[in-house]
Amino acid sequence: MGVLTAETKSEGMILLPGGRFRMGSDVHYREEAPAHEVDVSGFWIDRTPVTNREFAAFVAETGHLTLAEQAPNAADYPGALPEMLVAASLVFQPTTGPVRLNDWSQWWVWTAGANWRHPTGPGSSIDGLEDHPVVQVTPSDAEAYAAWAGKRLPTEAEWEYAGWGGNSAHEFAWGDDLEPGGRHMANIWQGEFPHGNTVADGYFRTSPVGHFPPNGFGLSDMIGNVWEWTSSWYADRHAANPGKACCVPQNPRGAALETSYDPAMPDIRIPRRVLKGGSHLCALSYCRRYRPAARHAQAIDSSTSHIGFRCVKDV
Repeated sequence: MGVLTAETKSEGMILLPGGRFRMGSDVHYREEAPAHEVDVSGFWIDRTPVTNREFAAFVAETGHLTLAEQAPNAADYPGALPEMLVAASLVFQPTTGPVRLNDWSQWWVWTAGANWRHPTGPGSSIDGLEDHPVVQVTPSDAEAYAAWAGKRLPTEAEWEYAGWGGNSAHEFAWGDDLEPGGRHMANIWQGEFPHGNTVADGYFRTSPVGHFPPNGFGLSDMIGNVWEWTSSWYADRHAANPGKACCVPQNPRGAALETSYDPAMPDIRIPRRVLKGGSHLCALSYCRRYRPAARHAQAIDSSTSHIGFRCVKDV
Protein backbone atom coordinates (compact mmCIF):
# COMPACT_ATOMS: atom_id res chain seq x y z
CA MET A 1 0.00 0.00 0.00
CA GLY A 2 2.97 2.34 0.37
CA VAL A 3 4.29 4.14 3.43
CA LEU A 4 3.01 7.41 4.89
CA THR A 5 5.48 8.84 7.38
CA ALA A 6 5.27 11.68 9.90
CA GLU A 7 7.16 13.87 7.43
CA THR A 8 4.60 13.34 4.69
CA LYS A 9 1.39 13.70 6.72
CA SER A 10 1.16 17.45 5.97
CA GLU A 11 1.87 17.20 2.28
CA GLY A 12 -0.87 17.53 -0.29
CA MET A 13 -2.62 20.43 1.42
CA ILE A 14 -3.59 23.84 0.03
CA LEU A 15 -3.63 27.04 2.05
CA LEU A 16 -6.88 28.98 1.63
CA PRO A 17 -6.87 32.65 2.59
CA GLY A 18 -10.35 32.71 4.05
CA GLY A 19 -12.87 35.46 3.45
CA ARG A 20 -16.58 36.19 3.07
CA PHE A 21 -18.88 34.11 0.88
CA ARG A 22 -22.56 33.37 0.41
CA MET A 23 -23.37 30.05 2.10
CA GLY A 24 -26.43 27.97 1.32
CA SER A 25 -29.11 28.40 -1.33
CA ASP A 26 -32.69 29.65 -1.47
CA VAL A 27 -33.58 27.87 -4.73
CA HIS A 28 -32.82 24.20 -4.12
CA TYR A 29 -33.54 21.87 -1.20
CA ARG A 30 -35.19 23.29 1.90
CA GLU A 31 -32.31 22.42 4.22
CA GLU A 32 -29.93 24.64 2.21
CA ALA A 33 -31.85 27.80 3.11
CA PRO A 34 -31.60 30.55 3.97
CA ALA A 35 -28.62 31.67 1.95
CA HIS A 36 -26.50 33.93 4.13
CA GLU A 37 -23.14 35.67 4.31
CA VAL A 38 -20.38 33.97 6.32
CA ASP A 39 -16.78 34.86 7.14
CA VAL A 40 -14.16 32.14 7.55
CA SER A 41 -10.53 32.52 8.55
CA GLY A 42 -7.70 31.03 6.52
CA PHE A 43 -6.93 27.32 6.88
CA TRP A 44 -5.10 24.46 5.22
CA ILE A 45 -7.17 21.76 3.49
CA ASP A 46 -6.34 18.42 1.90
CA ARG A 47 -6.15 18.62 -1.87
CA THR A 48 -8.14 15.38 -2.15
CA PRO A 49 -10.22 13.11 0.06
CA VAL A 50 -8.22 10.73 2.24
CA THR A 51 -7.37 7.67 0.17
CA ASN A 52 -7.28 3.97 0.95
CA ARG A 53 -3.50 4.16 0.79
CA GLU A 54 -3.37 6.91 3.41
CA PHE A 55 -5.94 5.31 5.69
CA ALA A 56 -4.14 1.97 5.50
CA ALA A 57 -0.93 3.65 6.68
CA PHE A 58 -2.81 5.12 9.64
CA VAL A 59 -4.30 1.73 10.57
CA ALA A 60 -0.94 -0.01 10.19
CA GLU A 61 0.67 2.46 12.61
CA THR A 62 -2.13 2.74 15.16
CA GLY A 63 -4.09 -0.50 14.93
CA HIS A 64 -7.31 1.51 14.65
CA LEU A 65 -10.45 -0.60 14.33
CA THR A 66 -13.25 1.20 12.51
CA LEU A 67 -16.80 1.21 13.81
CA ALA A 68 -17.93 -0.96 10.88
CA GLU A 69 -15.48 -3.64 12.00
CA GLN A 70 -17.09 -3.87 15.44
CA ALA A 71 -20.37 -5.58 16.35
CA PRO A 72 -22.90 -3.10 17.78
CA ASN A 73 -23.68 -3.21 21.50
CA ALA A 74 -27.20 -4.56 21.93
CA ALA A 75 -27.80 -2.14 24.81
CA ASP A 76 -27.39 0.78 22.40
CA TYR A 77 -30.05 -0.55 20.02
CA PRO A 78 -32.99 -1.85 22.06
CA GLY A 79 -35.26 -4.06 20.04
CA ALA A 80 -32.73 -4.72 17.29
CA LEU A 81 -32.89 -8.13 15.68
CA PRO A 82 -29.93 -10.35 16.66
CA GLU A 83 -28.90 -10.78 13.02
CA MET A 84 -28.44 -7.01 12.79
CA LEU A 85 -26.01 -6.91 15.70
CA VAL A 86 -22.98 -7.93 13.68
CA ALA A 87 -20.03 -6.04 12.24
CA ALA A 88 -21.57 -4.61 9.09
CA SER A 89 -22.20 -1.48 7.08
CA LEU A 90 -24.45 -0.09 4.34
CA VAL A 91 -23.64 -0.91 0.72
CA PHE A 92 -25.32 0.52 -2.35
CA GLN A 93 -26.78 -2.11 -4.67
CA PRO A 94 -28.56 -1.02 -7.86
CA THR A 95 -32.12 -2.18 -8.35
CA THR A 96 -33.20 -4.24 -11.34
CA GLY A 97 -35.62 -1.59 -12.52
CA PRO A 98 -37.49 1.58 -11.54
CA VAL A 99 -38.57 1.84 -7.90
CA ARG A 100 -40.16 4.44 -5.64
CA LEU A 101 -37.48 6.99 -4.84
CA ASN A 102 -38.80 7.72 -1.34
CA ASP A 103 -37.67 4.34 0.01
CA TRP A 104 -33.88 4.21 0.26
CA SER A 105 -34.00 0.69 1.73
CA GLN A 106 -34.56 -0.62 -1.81
CA TRP A 107 -30.97 0.20 -2.79
CA TRP A 108 -29.09 0.31 0.51
CA VAL A 109 -28.25 -3.11 1.95
CA TRP A 110 -27.00 -3.74 5.51
CA THR A 111 -24.06 -5.99 4.64
CA ALA A 112 -22.17 -8.11 7.16
CA GLY A 113 -18.43 -7.85 6.64
CA ALA A 114 -18.56 -4.56 4.73
CA ASN A 115 -15.88 -2.16 5.98
CA TRP A 116 -13.11 0.04 4.62
CA ARG A 117 -11.02 -2.97 3.57
CA HIS A 118 -14.05 -4.61 1.93
CA PRO A 119 -16.15 -1.63 0.81
CA THR A 120 -18.95 -3.60 -0.84
CA GLY A 121 -18.80 -6.70 1.34
CA PRO A 122 -16.59 -9.73 2.09
CA GLY A 123 -15.95 -10.55 -1.57
CA SER A 124 -14.55 -7.10 -2.30
CA SER A 125 -11.19 -5.51 -1.54
CA ILE A 126 -9.28 -2.28 -2.02
CA ASP A 127 -6.58 -3.93 -4.11
CA GLY A 128 -6.19 -1.66 -7.11
CA LEU A 129 -8.18 1.05 -5.34
CA GLU A 130 -5.30 2.48 -3.33
CA ASP A 131 -5.84 5.95 -4.79
CA HIS A 132 -9.62 5.90 -4.39
CA PRO A 133 -11.22 7.62 -1.38
CA VAL A 134 -11.53 5.49 1.72
CA VAL A 135 -15.20 4.75 2.49
CA GLN A 136 -17.14 2.89 5.19
CA VAL A 137 -15.87 5.30 7.86
CA THR A 138 -17.76 7.19 10.58
CA PRO A 139 -16.84 10.56 12.13
CA SER A 140 -15.02 8.79 14.96
CA ASP A 141 -12.84 6.99 12.41
CA ALA A 142 -12.22 10.18 10.44
CA GLU A 143 -11.35 12.12 13.59
CA ALA A 144 -8.96 9.41 14.74
CA TYR A 145 -7.15 9.65 11.41
CA ALA A 146 -7.15 13.45 11.55
CA ALA A 147 -5.66 13.47 15.06
CA TRP A 148 -2.93 11.07 13.94
CA ALA A 149 -2.14 13.35 11.00
CA GLY A 150 -2.15 16.51 13.14
CA LYS A 151 -5.32 17.78 11.48
CA ARG A 152 -9.08 17.97 12.08
CA LEU A 153 -12.35 17.72 10.17
CA PRO A 154 -13.62 20.93 8.52
CA THR A 155 -16.70 22.74 9.71
CA GLU A 156 -19.58 22.91 7.28
CA ALA A 157 -18.77 26.58 6.59
CA GLU A 158 -15.09 25.85 5.93
CA TRP A 159 -15.99 22.95 3.66
CA GLU A 160 -18.49 24.98 1.64
CA TYR A 161 -16.10 27.92 1.28
CA ALA A 162 -13.46 25.51 -0.02
CA GLY A 163 -15.98 23.69 -2.22
CA TRP A 164 -16.95 26.81 -4.12
CA GLY A 165 -13.34 27.47 -5.08
CA GLY A 166 -14.03 31.22 -5.17
CA ASN A 167 -16.93 30.71 -7.59
CA SER A 168 -20.04 30.97 -5.38
CA ALA A 169 -21.95 33.22 -7.81
CA HIS A 170 -22.70 30.23 -10.03
CA GLU A 171 -24.87 27.13 -9.91
CA PHE A 172 -21.98 24.70 -9.71
CA ALA A 173 -18.42 25.05 -8.50
CA TRP A 174 -17.26 25.28 -12.14
CA GLY A 175 -20.03 27.46 -13.62
CA ASP A 176 -23.69 27.25 -14.58
CA ASP A 177 -23.66 24.10 -16.75
CA LEU A 178 -23.52 20.64 -15.20
CA GLU A 179 -21.49 19.27 -18.09
CA PRO A 180 -19.95 22.26 -19.92
CA GLY A 181 -19.28 21.35 -23.53
CA GLY A 182 -20.20 17.75 -22.70
CA ARG A 183 -17.29 17.42 -20.26
CA HIS A 184 -17.82 15.47 -17.05
CA MET A 185 -16.66 17.63 -14.16
CA ALA A 186 -17.29 15.17 -11.31
CA ASN A 187 -18.02 11.54 -10.60
CA ILE A 188 -21.83 11.47 -10.37
CA TRP A 189 -24.62 9.20 -11.65
CA GLN A 190 -25.69 9.41 -15.29
CA GLY A 191 -29.06 7.94 -16.23
CA GLU A 192 -32.06 6.82 -14.19
CA PHE A 193 -31.40 6.20 -10.50
CA PRO A 194 -31.07 3.64 -8.93
CA HIS A 195 -31.04 1.13 -11.78
CA GLY A 196 -29.81 2.75 -14.99
CA ASN A 197 -26.34 4.25 -14.60
CA THR A 198 -24.89 4.68 -18.08
CA VAL A 199 -21.42 5.18 -16.54
CA ALA A 200 -20.77 7.91 -19.11
CA ASP A 201 -18.14 9.42 -16.82
CA GLY A 202 -16.29 6.10 -16.62
CA TYR A 203 -17.09 5.08 -13.03
CA PHE A 204 -19.93 3.15 -11.43
CA ARG A 205 -18.62 3.54 -7.89
CA THR A 206 -15.66 5.59 -6.64
CA SER A 207 -12.95 7.00 -8.88
CA PRO A 208 -9.26 7.75 -8.26
CA VAL A 209 -8.86 11.07 -6.48
CA GLY A 210 -7.82 13.87 -8.81
CA HIS A 211 -9.25 12.24 -11.93
CA PHE A 212 -11.76 15.05 -12.56
CA PRO A 213 -10.86 18.75 -12.91
CA PRO A 214 -10.01 20.60 -9.67
CA ASN A 215 -11.99 23.63 -8.58
CA GLY A 216 -10.77 27.23 -8.54
CA PHE A 217 -8.74 26.62 -5.39
CA GLY A 218 -7.01 23.58 -6.89
CA LEU A 219 -9.04 21.13 -4.78
CA SER A 220 -10.12 17.84 -6.34
CA ASP A 221 -13.26 15.79 -5.75
CA MET A 222 -15.02 18.43 -3.68
CA ILE A 223 -18.07 17.49 -5.74
CA GLY A 224 -19.10 13.90 -6.40
CA ASN A 225 -17.10 10.73 -5.82
CA VAL A 226 -17.84 10.51 -2.07
CA TRP A 227 -19.78 12.54 0.44
CA GLU A 228 -17.47 14.02 3.07
CA TRP A 229 -17.94 14.22 6.84
CA THR A 230 -17.73 17.58 8.57
CA SER A 231 -17.43 18.43 12.25
CA SER A 232 -20.77 20.30 12.26
CA TRP A 233 -23.96 18.97 13.82
CA TYR A 234 -26.95 18.97 11.52
CA ALA A 235 -29.98 21.26 11.72
CA ASP A 236 -32.71 21.14 9.08
CA ARG A 237 -32.26 24.84 8.25
CA HIS A 238 -29.40 27.31 8.37
CA ALA A 239 -29.56 30.03 10.99
CA ALA A 240 -31.51 33.11 9.97
CA ASN A 241 -29.68 35.54 7.73
CA PRO A 242 -28.82 38.59 9.90
CA GLY A 243 -28.97 40.87 6.86
CA LYS A 244 -26.44 43.29 8.28
CA ALA A 245 -22.71 43.46 7.58
CA CYS A 246 -22.03 43.99 11.26
CA CYS A 247 -23.63 40.67 12.15
CA VAL A 248 -22.11 38.30 9.58
CA PRO A 249 -21.21 35.04 11.37
CA GLN A 250 -17.48 34.56 11.95
CA ASN A 251 -16.21 30.98 11.64
CA PRO A 252 -19.58 29.37 12.51
CA ARG A 253 -19.19 25.90 13.99
CA GLY A 254 -22.67 24.66 13.08
CA ALA A 255 -25.80 23.80 15.03
CA ALA A 256 -26.06 22.50 18.59
CA LEU A 257 -25.89 18.75 19.10
CA GLU A 258 -29.44 18.75 20.49
CA THR A 259 -30.83 19.90 17.13
CA SER A 260 -29.23 17.04 15.24
CA TYR A 261 -31.48 14.16 16.34
CA ASP A 262 -33.86 12.86 13.70
CA PRO A 263 -37.41 13.99 14.58
CA ALA A 264 -38.78 11.07 12.58
CA MET A 265 -37.10 8.67 15.04
CA PRO A 266 -37.88 10.09 18.51
CA ASP A 267 -36.94 6.86 20.30
CA ILE A 268 -33.49 6.66 18.72
CA ARG A 269 -31.27 9.48 19.94
CA ILE A 270 -28.29 9.25 17.60
CA PRO A 271 -26.70 12.61 16.68
CA ARG A 272 -26.28 13.49 13.03
CA ARG A 273 -23.44 15.33 11.30
CA VAL A 274 -23.50 17.38 8.11
CA LEU A 275 -22.20 15.69 4.96
CA LYS A 276 -21.05 17.83 2.04
CA GLY A 277 -20.19 17.43 -1.64
CA GLY A 278 -22.52 14.76 -2.94
CA SER A 279 -21.26 11.44 -4.29
CA HIS A 280 -21.17 9.15 -7.30
CA LEU A 281 -24.83 8.36 -6.53
CA CYS A 282 -26.10 11.93 -6.99
CA ALA A 283 -28.17 12.09 -10.17
CA LEU A 284 -30.26 14.48 -12.24
CA SER A 285 -33.15 12.08 -11.63
CA TYR A 286 -32.52 11.87 -7.86
CA CYS A 287 -30.59 13.82 -5.21
CA ARG A 288 -29.23 16.80 -7.14
CA ARG A 289 -26.72 17.50 -4.41
CA TYR A 290 -23.67 17.83 -6.63
CA ARG A 291 -23.37 21.48 -5.58
CA PRO A 292 -21.27 23.09 -2.84
CA ALA A 293 -24.39 24.52 -1.13
CA ALA A 294 -25.97 21.07 -0.84
CA ARG A 295 -25.92 19.27 2.49
CA HIS A 296 -27.15 16.03 3.96
CA ALA A 297 -27.69 14.59 7.46
CA GLN A 298 -25.98 11.37 8.47
CA ALA A 299 -26.11 9.54 11.81
CA ILE A 300 -22.68 9.33 13.41
CA ASP A 301 -22.91 5.54 13.79
CA SER A 302 -23.60 4.95 10.09
CA SER A 303 -20.90 4.30 7.51
CA THR A 304 -21.63 3.60 3.86
CA SER A 305 -19.96 2.75 0.58
CA HIS A 306 -20.21 6.38 -0.60
CA ILE A 307 -19.00 8.44 2.40
CA GLY A 308 -15.39 9.49 2.99
CA PHE A 309 -13.65 12.61 4.34
CA ARG A 310 -10.82 15.07 3.99
CA CYS A 311 -8.98 17.03 6.66
CA VAL A 312 -8.05 20.61 7.42
CA LYS A 313 -5.66 22.24 9.84
CA ASP A 314 -5.35 25.71 11.27
CA VAL A 315 -2.88 28.25 9.96
